[in-house]
Amino acid sequence: MTTETGAPQGNPGDIVNWPMLKIVYRTDPDKIAALLPPGISPGANPHVNLTIYNFPVPDEPEYGIVTSVDADFDGVAGEFTLGYGIDQESAIFVSQETNGQPKYPCTTEFYRLGPQIKARCIHQGYTFVEFNGVSTGPSGPREPHQQNEWWLKYSRAVSVGGPATDFDFPPHVVRVRSEYGTAWREEVEGTLVLRDSPWDPLTSLLPMREQLESYLWWPTFLDREMTLAGKLDPQAFLPFTDTISGSRWPGTNGGPKRG
Repeated sequence: MTTETGAPQGNPGDIVNWPMLKIVYRTDPDKIAALLPPGISPGANPHVNLTIYNFPVPDEPEYGIVTSVDADFDGVAGEFTLGYGIDQESAIFVSQETNGQPKYPCTTEFYRLGPQIKARCIHQGYTFVEFNGVSTGPSGPREPHQQNEWWLKYSRAVSVGGPATDFDFPPHVVRVRSEYGTAWREEVEGTLVLRDSPWDPLTSLLPMREQLESYLWWPTFLDREMTLAGKLDPQAFLPFTDTISGSRWPGTNGGPKRG
């Protein structure tokens, strides 16, 4: 249901009507390239995309932050997802196992009071993302669009006494093709702050050079499809098995780097 202005409106407190907070910033191209496994290429722009949200999964609130970078696979433009920090433990392992969705535990605070928008994300006691802003009002309608998101699905070989050097299921790229409309959108003037964290080191591995845009977005979900889009070279991929998701920044041949 919408108001006379077209803004989303429903039952008071119903989380279905919560917007997503979308933030985009520019980083260094070489920083993105260093995090992408061979076979996945940096996109046209060195952009980091943060999405902070509260959405029912499947029927209870899930607060989270999605971190992705512009990246291409097999000639198709999209976003390579580095991690989904969420507060629902029950959704972490099944999402990783089934679809390769890189979820890990994280606490997110995200709310609106009048025009004020506030959010922060905490992992292992470190606040690594903080945002404060003010809505400046609705922006014009956006045409329906398609988004490609790249996840990775693999299973390292069973091993005892050392790091696995092979795979029981070799690395595959999962293509998540989504089609969205826009029910409502509001521009937000605000400031993104990245804070030092050994668990989510955005400040060092994806430093912000310029904050590009921030807005509240009420999407309309038109279509979503998940498919195996292709394989990656197993041995070339091996050093990247411990990258990002689950706080592994970045992986090494000798095992994950711990904070």
